[in-house]
Amino acid sequence: MADSPVPSVRRCATPIVHERLLRTAPGYREARERSENAAWSGARGTAAQRPGVTRIPVVVHVVHNTPEQDISAEQVRSQITALTADYRARNADIGQVPEPFAPLVGDARIEFALATTDPDGNPTDGITRTATDVALFADDDAVKSAATGGADPWPTDRYLNLWVAPLVEGLFGYAQMPGGPPETDGVVIAYIAFGTLGTVSPPFHLGRVATHEIGHWLNLLHIWGDDGDGCNGTDFVEDTPPQAGPNVGAPEFPHFTCDNGPNGDLFVNFMDFTDDPVMVMFTQGQVARMQACLDTDRPTLGTQLP
Repeated sequence: MADSPVPSVRRCATPIVHERLLRTAPGYREARERSENAAWSGARGTAAQRPGVTRIPVVVHVVHNTPEQDISAEQVRSQITALTADYRARNADIGQVPEPFAPLVGDARIEFALATTDPDGNPTDGITRTATDVALFADDDAVKSAATGGADPWPTDRYLNLWVAPLVEGLFGYAQMPGGPPETDGVVIAYIAFGTLGTVSPPFHLGRVATHEIGHWLNLLHIWGDDGDGCNGTDFVEDTPPQAGPNVGAPEFPHFTCDNGPNGDLFVNFMDFTDDPVMVMFTQGQVARMQACLDTDRPTLGTQLP
């Protein structure tokens, strides 16, 4: 169990990081525009360059201030297993998708595996461990650098870098959207919500925080479009219904906002804010967007499986 109370509502700082990079990172705005153009083309049937399954090598940087935060290799592996199940639509709970939404379910054709070779070509278990004097990390990317108490990334054009660390109260994680600086590319997850055993606690105990944040890393937006509680936002995915704002907890189907009857919000989607046992699917439109990201933004990452 975690050494502090687990917040009841998830908080994702990816939009905050995105806005910061728009202000501070040269070329980021233009890169985001190129990414959106590629996603638009992918959504309109342009053939994916990777028609099969892509396996992405992962390095997990465990940054710990206390012994409990130095999570076990078994806990790390449980997260990788959960990620592959979620992205292949093979998660055991996918059957709880409401019947009207079932035809939308998409197999992202992406799998994840801990790296077996480090950047120098040496064997590795895909896990690094760093003891730190920093008690809590925020969304400022300090955890991604040894100079600020964290761990330096492995080459981000070859590995998905995940940092697992103690985060400020209420923050579960954040990702860098495609197009940002290579030295900070990757995903940060709170150690109290990483994997499916060990330090995790309900309702964030099924690895869905990482599933959600890696969705951002693969160019998915929050399903409601990050316009607050209005109905004018968009995630630029045509098969996700409009939604007024984030859903939390465990809504009952159907749950209506934005005059989106008869089926209401797609609150079972991984890019909402519902509890881990509630979010269980990506849509086919989201899959097209992620595949476009692999083709355009992350072309050197991963290998195609036979």
